[in-house]
Amino acid sequence: MDPQRSPLLEVKGNIELKRPRIKAPSRLPLSGSRLKRRPDQMEDGLEPEKKRTRGLGATTKITTSHPRVPSLTTVPQTQGQTTAQKVSKKTGPRCSTAIATGLKNQKPVPAVPIQKPGTSAVPPMAGGKKPSKRPAWDLKGQLCDLNAELKRCRERTQTLDQENQQLQDQLRDAQQQAKALGTERRTLEGHLAKVQAQAEQGQQELKNLRACVLELEERLSTQEGLVQELQKKQVELQEERRGLTSQLEEKERRLQTSEAALSSSRAEVASLWQETAAQAALLAEREERLHGLEMERRRLHNQLQELKGNIRVFCRVRPVLPGEPTPPPGLLLFPSGPGGPSDPPTRLSLSRSDERRGTLSGAPAPPTRHDFSFDRVFPPGSGQDEVFEEIAMLVQSALDGYPVCIFAYGQTGSGKTFTMEGGPGGDPQLEGLIPRALRHLFSVAQELSGQGWTYSFVASYVEIYNETVRDLLATGTRKGQGGECEIRRAGPGSEELTVTNARYVPVSCEKEVEALLHLARQNRAVARTAQNERSSRSHSVFQLQISGAHSSRGLQCGASLSLVDLAGSERLDPGLALGPGERERLRETQAINSSLSTLGLVIMALSNKESHVPYRNSKLTYLLQNSLGGSAKMLMFVNISPLEENVSESLNSLRFASKVNQCVIGTAQANRK
Repeated sequence: MDPQRSPLLEVKGNIELKRPRIKAPSRLPLSGSRLKRRPDQMEDGLEPEKKRTRGLGATTKITTSHPRVPSLTTVPQTQGQTTAQKVSKKTGPRCSTAIATGLKNQKPVPAVPIQKPGTSAVPPMAGGKKPSKRPAWDLKGQLCDLNAELKRCRERTQTLDQENQQLQDQLRDAQQQAKALGTERRTLEGHLAKVQAQAEQGQQELKNLRACVLELEERLSTQEGLVQELQKKQVELQEERRGLTSQLEEKERRLQTSEAALSSSRAEVASLWQETAAQAALLAEREERLHGLEMERRRLHNQLQELKGNIRVFCRVRPVLPGEPTPPPGLLLFPSGPGGPSDPPTRLSLSRSDERRGTLSGAPAPPTRHDFSFDRVFPPGSGQDEVFEEIAMLVQSALDGYPVCIFAYGQTGSGKTFTMEGGPGGDPQLEGLIPRALRHLFSVAQELSGQGWTYSFVASYVEIYNETVRDLLATGTRKGQGGECEIRRAGPGSEELTVTNARYVPVSCEKEVEALLHLARQNRAVARTAQNERSSRSHSVFQLQISGAHSSRGLQCGASLSLVDLAGSERLDPGLALGPGERERLRETQAINSSLSTLGLVIMALSNKESHVPYRNSKLTYLLQNSLGGSAKMLMFVNISPLEENVSESLNSLRFASKVNQCVIGTAQANRK
């Protein structure tokens, strides 16, 4: 920098360099901070600078800040056109037209020339002479020029703000007008849609009316044809009417004749009514006699069963199964009855050799023969139908109101379950006593319904395993909860026993009974023993509660049919080495033998008319209490094996059955109301 340069020139140069560039014209107002600043504030801000400038040396630089004042230009017409285009896109053609019209009518703002940097803002002097340039040292003059220029800029800014406010008002008016026009447009469009819909509806109605006109014309032509046909038929009917009139006269003559015959027929009808009343009285008398005969039949049937014995014992010998050794001849003999071979066998002879006697004497001893007599003996060749035929009348006593109990007794593998439930495979010839008994009861109940009797049947099936009652008909979540079943009285003061938590299922046909038996077979406790691959280790008790009523005579009767499959009655071997599984079988056998012993004691106590009968000593006898007493009929099947290896167990079973056969229980009484 030249050291001879004046400080005032250097300050002026700095001021010119610091002056901001003029920006593009804007329609927006300046910021409030710039507009609110007054000239006196500008002077106050620059006054310290002047004082500092006077005290500086030749190399001191003074920086003066000037407010940025935008240059003022005329608002071009293209901006109005652009605004109109933007508004037309939002508000529609009508609104854009209005905005364009408003912008067109707006007066243009006069243009203000842009001053170049460094030039003075002082207006031209009179006479067209330009003001002279102030020297560089005249800072106060330059400041006054700048203040004057700032004042003019503020006046111009105020003018532009007013114009901007006018433009905003015009824009707001244009927007409101566009909004009103849009609303009107939507209204007109809705009206137009309604008018179009009405026009389409009118066209459709016109089309329908034309179709109706065509249809009516067709119907008119059809009706005209029908009228012609009816006219023809009218002529024919008139002719037919004349013929019918003549026939009516003939019918009236015949009617008079019929009325005369009717009077005579009425007299005959009166006599027939009298005969009908006599026949009805005779029918009622015969129904009364039939009822008396039915009661007499039941009484005689009961007497017949009592003559046979309220405790009867049948013996059944099962056949030899495939794979088993053939028994020696003479092991089992079936002597003929008093009437010869034609009579059913009632006696059984069992031969048993004693090896110890032969060893002591030095010579083989002859076999010992044991003779037994029962109410009926069924040899190995007897079928299931033959066995049931013998007990069918006893089963029917349950319908007459007498409790009936039938149970099968014998060692494991002697055929007890086969006798009571039947064989596998669903063969009708192998059906056991339970399905046959229920089929017989359903059939007899159907026959008695013709005499006014109605019967209902409710079945239950439980087992007694280790002195615990289990429900064999349990399904789903109730399986395995048989330990919760208990024997209780049906109610206070009631003699009827019931099993808590056990299912009592109403049955009315054979299929329902078959389903219950199948479910019970799956739930029953069985195990493998030395005598049988699948041995029943519990007492199963099937009970059928029978309720009968004769509504016209007010008679009611009820009884239970109990069909019991006892567990195996084999004795314990005291010298047998017991493992964990054998100990469980030992406990089962002990519980079975204990309940069977209690059953024998109960029967003996009933036969001896003892004051105390030990029903509660066993769950089996307690459950069958009402089926073993003096008002019940009882039948025991003793099942034995034909094999020589089972002679000892067969002999024990026959001896127990023989003791039961010698018992006599009092006369049975029907449960009638």
